[in-house]
Amino acid sequence: MSETIERTDVLVIGSGFGGAITAYHLAAGGAKVTVLERGPWLESNEFDHDYKLGSSYTRIFDFVVGDGMSVLGGNCVGGGSVVYFAAMPRAPRFVFDRHGSIGRRMWPKSVSRDTLDPWYDRIEESLSVRRQQWEDVSYAGGLWAAACHRAGRTANPLAVAIDGSRCTNCNWMMAGCRFEAKQSLTVNYLPAAVAHGAQIRPLHEVQYLTRTPEGAYRVHYNIVHDRDYRLQNGSGVIEARIVVMAAGAAATPVILQRSEAHLGAMPYAVGRYFSGNGERLNTAVVDEEKAAELLGLSRGDGRAYAANQIGRGPTVASWDRLDGSLPEYSRYSLEQLYFPPGLGTILAQVPGGAAPSWFGKEKKELLKNWKSWLTIFSMTEDDNEGVFGPPPATGNAHRISQQMLGRGSLRYVPTQNTWRGWNQSDAEVKEILEKDGLAKVMPWTNDLVGAYTVHPLASCRMGDDPHTSALDDTNELRGHPGIFVTDGSAVPGALTVNPAMTIAALAERAIPHIVAAARSRGVEVVYGAPAPGGGTSGRRGVLPLLPRTAGV
Repeated sequence: MSETIERTDVLVIGSGFGGAITAYHLAAGGAKVTVLERGPWLESNEFDHDYKLGSSYTRIFDFVVGDGMSVLGGNCVGGGSVVYFAAMPRAPRFVFDRHGSIGRRMWPKSVSRDTLDPWYDRIEESLSVRRQQWEDVSYAGGLWAAACHRAGRTANPLAVAIDGSRCTNCNWMMAGCRFEAKQSLTVNYLPAAVAHGAQIRPLHEVQYLTRTPEGAYRVHYNIVHDRDYRLQNGSGVIEARIVVMAAGAAATPVILQRSEAHLGAMPYAVGRYFSGNGERLNTAVVDEEKAAELLGLSRGDGRAYAANQIGRGPTVASWDRLDGSLPEYSRYSLEQLYFPPGLGTILAQVPGGAAPSWFGKEKKELLKNWKSWLTIFSMTEDDNEGVFGPPPATGNAHRISQQMLGRGSLRYVPTQNTWRGWNQSDAEVKEILEKDGLAKVMPWTNDLVGAYTVHPLASCRMGDDPHTSALDDTNELRGHPGIFVTDGSAVPGALTVNPAMTIAALAERAIPHIVAAARSRGVEVVYGAPAPGGGTSGRRGVLPLLPRTAGV
């Protein structure tokens, strides 16, 4: 009995920034678009305000433990935008000139801060990105700013994609925003894509791609059980003339590796040059009396701070080290971050301990003061040293539990360059926060789950050199015309800031090229849709940059 094969013009794999943006523009341009998403589709009222096992957060997160690196990402319609903290800074200018481990410029010549700025403008319009003012920052952000000022550093409020009129300062945004204040893609690009006819199918996990004799692609998927992701409820095949890979930097390369047996050789860089965005955590236990005495802080009720859980995610960052004149691997940002109880309290170490302390009397005493913790998130320059091994039989990882937890094939051995950035940022956090006894700092340890990242990048990166980049400067996969990659795996390397803004801008930049490729394959589609909310000022800014073949 032959298998029924559906057909669509464009098949998008993943519904995060790279997938949602692509789906909207191509559907608005007239193409028949189907989006396959591995995770569930949760409404805003389904997001639980807890981090208990079995609640919504275990359904919408994907935590994959590798060899030396663990990756925490989104697993739901909307992808990482549902679980991110909505920090949206632009990448510093020097990032685009980084050499990294290859000893020459990693980014394509056509991509720089200047050429990307108009696409950043598009995202700012589409997601209502605004820079917070000091009256917007959380208690934790204010404490970090005051500590930086006292230590002779500067600090600035972050740009965020948050509707301040809806935000209740509940600080549960990492588990999904119940109030639709956070500009997740589920409140803009995705509903706009659906309005233009795009079909979004949750719980569809793509396994591999094959090619038809006519040069189209067939995407083979399994349907995942809605509660136990280890189980399957069937499978299917969809044929498309254009495929957009946007499954995330920890899944896109795995799908392409598994497809190699059917499509032929993949570019050398598929599954190599992975970057964890150079990320590092430091947690400090703040002395409340010192916070009042040294920083002059007061909440008006006799407490100086004791507010780790109040407010929202990152609101303040120190960018003193984002200086292009500094040597590579010594540039980084230091961002105040709310890391919620659960994984954060499990991994927290007792300050000054001789060895990692996962449990015991001292750890219990430490946990009593968790409301007075301050977490500082460092984003440094790493060496793109991550490599994916052979792919698992199905999915992006071997699923260990019914939700969330998996064991992946990523191997990450930090180089001395990467360690240099981590050590310097650790030392600076310690210097700022331990000045005159304000706090005691607990640096991250790699002993339990290795290094970690919440912003995986570069596993199918773009570039000009075919040997060190999987994509050309239009985001098309080398040697496989009609396959584009628009998620974080396309970003060439660490950005030293939160990457959502850059991933989104690169996806917007890729759309005209995808439209041109689709038109060359017989798809009647044009480029030129406004922002999801109807705005057109950002569109006007990019019109001079568009290729003539985009069908504007």
